[in-house]
Amino acid sequence: MAYWLVKSEPSVYSWEQFVKDKQTFWSGVRNYAARINLKAMKKGDEVLFYHSNEGVEIVGIAKVIKEFYQDPTTEDVAWVAVDLKPVKKLKKAVPLTLLKNDKRFANMDLVRLGRLSVQTVKEDEWKLIMELAGSPS
Repeated sequence: MAYWLVKSEPSVYSWEQFVKDKQTFWSGVRNYAARINLKAMKKGDEVLFYHSNEGVEIVGIAKVIKEFYQDPTTEDVAWVAVDLKPVKKLKKAVPLTLLKNDKRFANMDLVRLGRLSVQTVKEDEWKLIMELAGSPS
């Protein structure tokens, strides 16, 4: 299993809306590196849900329920989407400032590649984030 992080502005699509919807397709990604990450996601992979621009923190865990397919928001076959479902809200949100100030996360995509909307998360990073969130993995 692999681990990922997806970003969404809460005013556009919040964790609360995601939970209410029960699942969603993750679409509209128009960055080549992010597309590579979407294509690498496998059914059952776990995903951190990150509120960007407002809140700026990891708030929940999702799961990939359908691997990549043509993004339904465009006719350009180059772009893909995946389906995600919420698993659980973190007991404590993990703010970006905490990660940036902890040298154990110095190489994490979220710290190094701040603008990338779909990112990889290493297993050790995942475990540390679960500890910080008070949510056993």
